[in-house]
Amino acid sequence: MYPIGLSSCSKSPDEAFFVSCRDAGITAVEISPTLAECPGLPFEKIKDYAGATGVQLWSFHLPFMPFDEIDVSSTDETLRLSSVSYDAHLIRKAAAIGIRIFVIHASGEPIADAERPLRMAAAKKSLAALAEEAASCGGVLAVENLPRTCLGKDSAEILELLSADRRLGVCFDTNHLLSESGESFVRAAGSKIVTLHVSDYEKIDEKHWLPGEGVTDWQALYTEIRNAGYGGVWMYELGYGPTASRPRVRPLTPSDFVKNAEEIFNGRPLSVLPTIR
Repeated sequence: MYPIGLSSCSKSPDEAFFVSCRDAGITAVEISPTLAECPGLPFEKIKDYAGATGVQLWSFHLPFMPFDEIDVSSTDETLRLSSVSYDAHLIRKAAAIGIRIFVIHASGEPIADAERPLRMAAAKKSLAALAEEAASCGGVLAVENLPRTCLGKDSAEILELLSADRRLGVCFDTNHLLSESGESFVRAAGSKIVTLHVSDYEKIDEKHWLPGEGVTDWQALYTEIRNAGYGGVWMYELGYGPTASRPRVRPLTPSDFVKNAEEIFNGRPLSVLPTIR
């Protein structure tokens, strides 16, 4: 079984968040701010909350939108370089409070087929620079697989991106693959997977549902992840609240994530909340 983690996406990484994680049995978190939230992010307070609760600061998700403000694959060299510079600044800030895994989106979207080679080349230059920055901070840059027309939409593109620098790792998002199975992706990426984003979907588009609410074969995927030698955190990345695509009868709680993980780890049927009909 893996340590159970929870991303702060859509949640404020305040004291109450850390306490709720600790009380439920969640032992690690990913800090995931929007671009607008980054200037005011209280890094030192986050470090204090983690220390007081004993919850590990596992990873930091670098901001990735609006795409016209931050995009490491931009063919506008001014935007690309400013994006790299700001990401490097955030890596240093996150590393200073003990975080060692830095998750990055290699591009925004949409990307036309004719534009793809140029965007791929730009992204690889950026990733190489940021891999160096992460390494200098004692950490690793983890490139996330992405859906639709984004760069990194399958294992072949992820491996192409990783060729930019041997120190790059992978953040495997279980609900982003639209043309390849999760099991196939894990077999291809193998030991390069250094962190996860766990959620479910219907394999048509990303949904970020709780495992069991979609169509993923969790026992098959869990087996492949273990076989790949993954030794990190089982990191959930989804919001608490009901959504239009999943109108749950109540918001999720940290305890729901722990229960879900334990069911996956122990091969039990997955419990899901009913939805409003």
